Amino acid sequence: MIISDVETFIVGNPWKNWLFVKLHTKEGVYGIGEGTLNGFAKTVEAAIHELKHLFIGRSAFDVETISLKMIRDVYSDGGQIQGSALAAVETACWDIIGKASGQPLYKLLGGQCHDKLRCYANGWYRGPRTPENFYEKATVVVERGYTALKFDPFGSAWRTVEKKDFNLAIDIIAAVRDAVGPDTDILIEGHNRFSVHTALQFAEAMLPYNPTWFEAPVPPQHISSMVEVARRSPVPVACGEDYYCREQFAELLKHDAVHIIQLEPQYLGISASKQICGMVHAHNGVIAPHSAQGPLCSVVCAHLNMATPNFYLHEIFDEFNEPWEEFVLEPACKVERGYIRPPDLPGLGVDLNLEEMAKHPYHPGHYIPLFKQGWEKRERIE
Repeated sequence: MIISDVETFIVGNPWKNWLFVKLHTKEGVYGIGEGTLNGFAKTVEAAIHELKHLFIGRSAFDVETISLKMIRDVYSDGGQIQGSALAAVETACWDIIGKASGQPLYKLLGGQCHDKLRCYANGWYRGPRTPENFYEKATVVVERGYTALKFDPFGSAWRTVEKKDFNLAIDIIAAVRDAVGPDTDILIEGHNRFSVHTALQFAEAMLPYNPTWFEAPVPPQHISSMVEVARRSPVPVACGEDYYCREQFAELLKHDAVHIIQLEPQYLGISASKQICGMVHAHNGVIAPHSAQGPLCSVVCAHLNMATPNFYLHEIFDEFNEPWEEFVLEPACKVERGYIRPPDLPGLGVDLNLEEMAKHPYHPGHYIPLFKQGWEKRERIE
């Protein structure tokens, strides 16, 4: 299966432009992938085309060599942009491999480890930042069968927080716990917002509401800060979605402080993601991959999670996005009463609906402004 060409498509979802690729082979088999990166859709698209001379003409089965060429051989650290370009192409290669072998992706990654994957809902709290709104929306989520849900109650906070805003965040957490009852997992999203001392103050204050994890409480660049919070926090810390290479995970894991790892396959590619899952397994940890990009990202994570013994939770954003999203992929991969399974068709088991995608063009205002008041409404920035 010799790669002959690559096409790219940007879909203008209001909260984040999605980037998809279609990788063609001389034999006529094609694969699809995703390279979505908040605020950088056209940049990643340009990177894919600038680097295509490194993978066109190669076998789609040579995923490790293609990864080396797109990362090592360029001899530049393009970070998440370079990682997103790689992941889009490498995912499409795995799709081709699955189609050529007649097997779904999870069978190629180790086979079925779970009957089904427990999901947690994200993106469900669109609207005003009030305890009443969060209570109402959380009630709807658990009525749909979810046993876990994640949310960011912190508004536009950055590093430190005024006391009034601090108390509002805790009131929102209390409202969600009241809405969902004692047996539902609530996951608190920090979005890399805080200094170490602010993160620890929040961890102590949220403890009475029994959160399952406190996600990304401090910026990811200083691993020592993440480790300090993880060791001192009474709430388990989860992180990892920002890292784009194995070495960053190796540095984090060697401290044995964080044991819920949220790797992002869209920055790593499937091969590296599977290897990192093994690294986490060796450190007695669990994985809950970040899956808040586009709908294809969720399908990739479902395959990876199904083939990973130390899988914990699967993130779902898709059910709480624009209603037309379910038509972007054919067939749609749907959640049933809080659980999901990857498709059993060869490769990823889904295809792009180009006709539906064409209805939703790129717009530069399609991104999440996480440090702007009212970002929770997820409206396009004009």
